[in-house]
Amino acid sequence: MDVDTTGTDDAPVALVTGANRGTGLAIAAELHRRGYRVGALHRTLTGTSWLHEFPCDLTAPDSIDQAVAAALDRFGRLDACVANAAVRRLAPVSRLEPADWDESVAVNLTAVFRLVRATLPAIRASGGSYVVIGSHAGTHYFEGGAAYSATKAALKALVETLLLEERPNGVRSTLLNPGAIANRYGQGTPLKMATESVAHWVGALIQDQPADVAVGEIELRPARLADPLRAGIARLQHV
Repeated sequence: MDVDTTGTDDAPVALVTGANRGTGLAIAAELHRRGYRVGALHRTLTGTSWLHEFPCDLTAPDSIDQAVAAALDRFGRLDACVANAAVRRLAPVSRLEPADWDESVAVNLTAVFRLVRATLPAIRASGGSYVVIGSHAGTHYFEGGAAYSATKAALKALVETLLLEERPNGVRSTLLNPGAIANRYGQGTPLKMATESVAHWVGALIQDQPADVAVGEIELRPARLADPLRAGIARLQHV
């Protein structure tokens, strides 16, 4: 669905965290294509003409509150919110730095909670929706992935509880768990999904759900499988 309403004041609005590159930028582009005015919350600004960027440090709760307030002040409404940003700090538990653990919890989990808290009144007002980007790592664990897997696993409890509490208010909440994504330059491989493919499903969850359906959780897997003998994070590509 292509709707060119992004320059009008009555066009729907979506916020996306971590939209300066990779999957987040693809999600922002997909929602823009679908007619949304897209606000991006991230630290590194891109200068993209159609993207409304709001500087935000997701490790700092006050920064999240300020960025959301600035977005609501600019747009006057909010119809969808995509919690995409994440950090992946990989190391065995015996060598995992406490600072890396703390950053993982701050960005991958606490920032999602703070984002929901800051945006919920506006999302309630529009009968809008949340899509939270989880990971296969939240259920398929691997060596070195304690911080990443633990924070992604915790998102299931957060999003499911949000769904149960806010469904009576007309708010939808979905946890989207993708497998391996070709998320950075040079990582394209038949064993990974394109960022645009993941973005397609985010757009569909936000815009194409029938009125009588609430999708609580969805899983995306690469169409091809890696060698089952691979170890560590590569094992996630064989599920």
